[in-house]
Amino acid sequence: MDSPVPPRPTEPRPRRRDRHGRGMRGPVAPPQVPLATSRSESFRDLVQDSVERLERRWPQLADVDFLVLDVPGAPEESVPLGSSVPADKERPATVVIYRRPVEIRTKNRDERAMLVHEVVVEQVAELLGLAPESVDPRYGQD
Repeated sequence: MDSPVPPRPTEPRPRRRDRHGRGMRGPVAPPQVPLATSRSESFRDLVQDSVERLERRWPQLADVDFLVLDVPGAPEESVPLGSSVPADKERPATVVIYRRPVEIRTKNRDERAMLVHEVVVEQVAELLGLAPESVDPRYGQD
């Protein structure tokens, strides 16, 4: 009545399926729906839309690099929404928009788009040495 138990293999056998035997999961959403884009990608698209809108009025902005960073590097008294660095001999002018501070201050996509555009306009105005209203006549209007 004693049946010998086969010894356990020393190496684990490779898994071909997931734990419950249903196979691997597919994507949650197809790539063409908004759910498939991440928050950082949609924020980058908002910045790009704002930049394209301003480039039609100011062609010299084609030489400016626009960057999106998650948060500002050095802690300061107040958290900036963006920054600009003028051009020098080695690199072009740069405008940086900080994603997380802008997202925290807005409730939905429409507010976020308006705030992103305002921040881009303010940074471009600082870079060009102009008033924000002269960079975009609709600045500050709802």
